[in-house]
Amino acid sequence: MTPFDLGPALLFCPADRPDRFAKAMERADAVILDLEDAVAADAKPAARGALIESELDPDRVIVRVNPLESDAFIADLSTLSQTDYRTVMVAKAESVNQIRRFDPRFRIIALCESARGIESVERIAALENVVALMWGAEDLVASLGGTSSRTRRGRYRDAARYARARTLIAAGAHGKAAIDAVHLDIGDMKGLAREARDAAASGFAATACIHPSHVPVIRDAYRPDEEAVTWARAVLAAAAVQGGVFRFEGRMVDEPVLRHARSVARRAQE
Repeated sequence: MTPFDLGPALLFCPADRPDRFAKAMERADAVILDLEDAVAADAKPAARGALIESELDPDRVIVRVNPLESDAFIADLSTLSQTDYRTVMVAKAESVNQIRRFDPRFRIIALCESARGIESVERIAALENVVALMWGAEDLVASLGGTSSRTRRGRYRDAARYARARTLIAAGAHGKAAIDAVHLDIGDMKGLAREARDAAASGFAATACIHPSHVPVIRDAYRPDEEAVTWARAVLAAAAVQGGVFRFEGRMVDEPVLRHARSVARRAQE
């Protein structure tokens, strides 16, 4: 299974808006063509037709399909068989057995956005055909009977924070990528930047977004600053000479610290 390496900024685009496809591809690292929530029920047939007729780079396209238990999913799957798109985001992923039986041609991104999905996230992460996990805040809270994933100050409530952390840890435990949820407040660039920086520092591989203006903010957040890059390269150079545990700029350096440094150096090259 090819590792997930599309880049940090993944932009959702409604599949019934083919006029936006090319511009979305130009701006983002990868585009999520959405057949689910972004498309009204009566527009889904047209969206599937637009997907078939599109000529985008399949290596940079993710298609979000409707939940596996829905009638719409069967039509989505038929549509995918008529395209070259092979990276599929499964909305409201909960059923390990159904994901396991997915056509092996497809790379699966499991979007865990319900109480049952989060409860199953570790088992989903273990599936061979799953390359990444994503979590969703609003559907999760709705599945719990709640009304908002955030407090009045814009911070995630505890249930959402728990789901975010659990998804990230499950992905890491099984060598899969983790994708952070979208920031729904389009004009809140400060909050978006704060969350994207936290996502990068915590180990997320990417952050999804719903507006093109979010792409540069996410990219900047995932790109380590010059000071961090300088430190990472210096400590890795020192490790090559000294080996084992050593002291560097007043700080003890062991393997976990070196892994942090390698991560920073790798992200600086992306």
